[in-house]
Formats: sequence, structure tokens, C-alpha cells
Amino acid sequence: MSLVLDAANERPAAIYGAALNHRRLQAALAAEYEQPPYQRPPRAPVLFVKPRNTVSAAGAPIPFPADADAVYAGGALGVRIARDACRVSAADALSHVGGYAVVNEVSLAETSFYRPAIQAKCRDGFCPVGPEAGPDSIDPQRVQVRTYVNGALAETNDSADWLRGVAQLIADVSQFLTLYAGDLLIVATPPRGARLRPGDTVAVEIDGIGRLENTVAAEEDIR
Repeated sequence: MSLVLDAANERPAAIYGAALNHRRLQAALAAEYEQPPYQRPPRAPVLFVKPRNTVSAAGAPIPFPADADAVYAGGALGVRIARDACRVSAADALSHVGGYAVVNEVSLAETSFYRPAIQAKCRDGFCPVGPEAGPDSIDPQRVQVRTYVNGALAETNDSADWLRGVAQLIADVSQFLTLYAGDLLIVATPPRGARLRPGDTVAVEIDGIGRLENTVAAEEDIR
């Protein structure tokens, strides 16, 4: 997958992810939310960025860094923005969607959600994307993302567990950040349960969109 250049804004398309948009993850962090410095759950979406170096396609190897104890899959739905979205309503949000993608938002273990997890999430090859399908390919309110490791189901990510659905997430994000045509918004990743090791084959499937499959390889064997 190549990042699209938005001619109107002369900027490469960005990939954003909603860090705390899954009910099981929020429940796991409930006690932590009560501690300083914030002492309450976040009221607005918490976003992270997957920069250019992380993006790859189906079939590309996922690097396992030499300094990593564990690498985790992050099967998720990606929403491709077709029209700039700035302060849009939830009722109008889906009209800004151009399509949907299968995403594997790979990460090292995340120890804190209060600061950007650059070391964990921004490694080379840590965001395979594809295939993609049009806006009518799925019902965004009824989505199940399935992650398989070596053919065995390792994790599911169901839209019923998302704190904000696609329309509400776009609307809420657009109140403080303009989503430009070409941008990709990763809706939610569940608690990290699909652990990967060198030699593994990991696949992410979403009915109506397709299957994304990659192998995991030691980083030194790729370079």
C-alpha cells in the first residue's frame, strides 16, 4: 500500500489510530484511570500515529526487533477518508468515508497510554494494510475482525466492543483534528492477546473486505 498524496493539501495521507476505543481495554485500565495525573477516563478520543516507515502490504514480512521481548498483532478495521472531515456530525460522518481496509496494527507491549508509545508502535513494517473495499462493502455497525496465528484463531475484535462506532469516532476526532481525503483512521485495537514470534504467519480477516496475511521474521534477517 502506498500513502496517497492529497493534492489539495499537498500532504501525504496520514494513518491515525484510536488508542482507547475498546471496552475490554478500558476495563483493564479502569484502576489506572483513577490515578494521577488525570484521575478520570479520557473524554475525547486518544489518538496515535503510524508514520510512513510502519506501512507495508500483504505478504511483506513483519520485523521482530532484536531488542523486543514480545510483538503483538493488532487486527483492526481501517476507515479511508474520501472527503475532508472538519467538525462533522455523527449523522454526516459516513458521507466522508471512501472505503474500508483490513489493518494489522502491530505493536510491542504498551506500558502507558498517557504518552505516545513511539518505541512500541512506530517500528518499520508495523502496520500492514490491505485489502480495501468500497463504502458499501460492510455495515460499519456490525464488524468482526478475526486474527489468526499459524492458522489458529488468536483474537477477535468486534464492533459491539467499540466505545465509539465508526460514525461517532469520525465526528469526535473531527472536532479537534481535520481528517483529510486519503487519511486512514484505525477504529480500535483490542487488548494485546495475539503474540507473535519469528516464523509465525499472521492473518487478519474482515468479512466483506478480505484477508491480510504476513509472516514474522527476525529484523536482522530482513535487512
